[in-house]
Amino acid sequence: MLLDVTPLRNRDFSLVFAGQLVSSFGSFLTYVALPVQLWDLTRSSTLVGLVGTVQLVPLAVTSLWGGAFADSLDRRKLLLWSEGLLMLGSLVLFFNARLAQPSVAALFVVAAFMSGVNGFHRPALESMKPRLVKPEELPAMAALSALGSTVAAIAGPALAGILVSVFGVSFTFGVDAGTYVFSLAALWLIRAMPPAEEAERAGLKTIVEGLVYAARRPELIGTYVVDIVAMTFAMPMAVFPALAAEWHGSNAAGYLYSAMSAGALLVTLFSRWTARVKRRGATVILAATVWGLAIVALGHAPSLAGAIACLVIAGGADMVSGLFRQMIWNDTIPSSLRGRMAGIEQLSYMSGPL
Repeated sequence: MLLDVTPLRNRDFSLVFAGQLVSSFGSFLTYVALPVQLWDLTRSSTLVGLVGTVQLVPLAVTSLWGGAFADSLDRRKLLLWSEGLLMLGSLVLFFNARLAQPSVAALFVVAAFMSGVNGFHRPALESMKPRLVKPEELPAMAALSALGSTVAAIAGPALAGILVSVFGVSFTFGVDAGTYVFSLAALWLIRAMPPAEEAERAGLKTIVEGLVYAARRPELIGTYVVDIVAMTFAMPMAVFPALAAEWHGSNAAGYLYSAMSAGALLVTLFSRWTARVKRRGATVILAATVWGLAIVALGHAPSLAGAIACLVIAGGADMVSGLFRQMIWNDTIPSSLRGRMAGIEQLSYMSGPL
């Protein structure tokens, strides 16, 4: 029942795993610090929610192009460029926060910029990782990747709440920028990841080919639709700063942002059973249903403890869905199309929450 760590024996996968763990940790610091700073400056949950809208627009464009580039360029180089630009965005947030009057507009601009860069980063990363392990290790690789992001999603927001309340948002943004040094070094040490010899140059033609391929695969479309519906109608993060203000301030915000990841971690640590499940699509639907019921319960939570409990259940259900969607993708998508499918997957995964 425990986690299978066999893929960590591969040097390159271990480097990528460690680098992305540290980088993700820093990203979750900004994930909390930016909306908290925006709330402090404006006292508007509407504006906090609008950050997601601003992030969605560039992501909707760049994720498709990012997938096409991931299939036509060296994925390692694409990741290096992406992480360098993300570090630049964190540095801008750091310097903006140190101003006597931080710019609200700058928060929106940088959020949009970093979201657009992520449209190139995630497809390159997700299409590269399956090439680092053996085919029989793909389920374990998916679980380990989920574990890394989940640990970061728990520790990052929890620490962010402490750092913001003790040292301020500028310090928190600075720590995020520093984490990219480690992830860039890890990526620099792995081998090159050139595209297939028959890969075409990225363009509208290759993007359309990817969309047509996805449209002809009902099992892929099903996973995208289920996730979009669940996330669009039941992602509560825009109200976390306001809920935290009602209860215990910045520390409460950290707990709220971490709670779903705590549930996801519990599922991941005992994920060996997932390799034996045959009805993967049905499991995705069941998990999405549990997610929705947990968010309904969150809407009636009378206290911080009750809200955290609901979010833990929701996060566990979301991780079950995510693991089985990843298995479906890894088992059925050819390497030459994996970047473009990762771009489409990113749209389905991120557009709902945003």
